[in-house]
Amino acid sequence: MKNTIIALVFLAFAHISHAQKVLTIWPGAAPGSESWKGQEQEDSSSIPGDPLTYNIVTPVLTFFPASPSTANGTSVIICPGGSFCYLHIKTEGTDVARWLNKKGVSAFVLKYRVVHSETNHPMQEKNERMKDTTNARRLLTPVVPMGIADAKQALAYVRKHAGELGISPDRIGIIGFSAGGTLATASAFDYTADNRPDFVAPVYPYVPPFLPMTVQKDAPPLFITAATDDELHLVPMSIDLYSKWLAAGHSAEIHIYSKGGHGFGMNQQNQPSDSWIDRFGDWLQVQGLLKK
Repeated sequence: MKNTIIALVFLAFAHISHAQKVLTIWPGAAPGSESWKGQEQEDSSSIPGDPLTYNIVTPVLTFFPASPSTANGTSVIICPGGSFCYLHIKTEGTDVARWLNKKGVSAFVLKYRVVHSETNHPMQEKNERMKDTTNARRLLTPVVPMGIADAKQALAYVRKHAGELGISPDRIGIIGFSAGGTLATASAFDYTADNRPDFVAPVYPYVPPFLPMTVQKDAPPLFITAATDDELHLVPMSIDLYSKWLAAGHSAEIHIYSKGGHGFGMNQQNQPSDSWIDRFGDWLQVQGLLKK
């Protein structure tokens, strides 16, 4: 009886330690948006099964720790996409985190700052906004650097707190989708010792022309994937990024699928791109990141 009680107590504490935590990455208000008002919201009606998180004022990380029995010390910060107007928090966020957890990899889903929505229908609002490119550019121009700053701060935060989070400070990577791919790509350039990612995975990324694109001598290994039939025609950006890594003599892997479109994420579409996450797992294995 006594042994049973001890076992139950142990399991309870193990469950608590394995629970998700929400981590605020900035000490105080995030720089540049101190005057922002509003409250974070979620739209579950625009895309059934793919909720959109919007009106993010306070950037946070949601921590998905790997099980202590399988954790290998590697961790990945996940940046969902959404045109810098909202975040596909499930198909490009939590679904990826749970897949990584099965590989013994801890994960952090980043909610970064996006353009403020005036309505409860952020996707419809974004589609209308994009018809006026001048106004869309005016709204996006100040927000994109904020998202990049949030990603770099997230990397620095996770490295600083690696010990208490139970992860290795030199096995912290970042993956990003579309607009989140902008953040992942930006993190691979112009970094410091505190916020340098140990590996980077842009998935169908948008690479804005203003990013500093000089590949540094200690540039991290790079994994890129996209689909040829991407409706936004972003594939050349992925190929250019890969070419830069090759020219600099750094480790890189690229997968361009014939079909999958833009924004495939963890969706199963019966298309070639469905297997991208398995190829990412293979790449992590080759990099030695799945070993304890």
